[in-house]
Amino acid sequence: MKLVYVFDAYCGWSHGFSGTLREVVSRHPALPVEVVSGGLFTGPRRVPIREFGYVQGANAQIAELTGAEFGEGYERLIADGSFVMDSEAAARGVAALRQAAPDRAPELAAALQHAFYVDGLSLSDPATYRKVAEEAGLDADTVVAVFDAPEAHDAATDDFHRCAELGVTGFPTLLAVDGDRVATLAHGRATTGEIDRRLAELTTAP
Repeated sequence: MKLVYVFDAYCGWSHGFSGTLREVVSRHPALPVEVVSGGLFTGPRRVPIREFGYVQGANAQIAELTGAEFGEGYERLIADGSFVMDSEAAARGVAALRQAAPDRAPELAAALQHAFYVDGLSLSDPATYRKVAEEAGLDADTVVAVFDAPEAHDAATDDFHRCAELGVTGFPTLLAVDGDRVATLAHGRATTGEIDRRLAELTTAP
């Protein structure tokens, strides 16, 4: 069995789920974790953030329910409403970081969300990946080079297809995959205890 975490780096609820995911991963070190980018803001949804009028209200709710931080840097970045969230670029960045340290993918996904939602750094900017890579002790030059390379575009496309194949329509979604069996452990929000109980049910089921 493995865990599959389907998220979008530009999804506030995914940011709110980061702490829970960290706890789940630490409690189940023997379970591999696959991190998949979902592609929330692509195509016609790749527009200035002002067109999503619910963002501030949703963020306040996320902060209240999950304790997630939305920093001053982020507030400055989105203040005039012109910032464009591009999930394809974010997925390329996730792919570049994931390639550099596959076993640390959940940790790096959370670091990327911190870079945006707390520090206010664009996930379309190669400098953001340099900063995240350096802070994680990775080869920053390689990460930045991969971010701009064709392989990262292919990886982003593959992630979006994987998300569709798994039937995931909202983020974040945490799945337990065992061969052909796929079970949902969390969708949108869940506590660590709830996820642990669902995992226990799966491992004891016939």
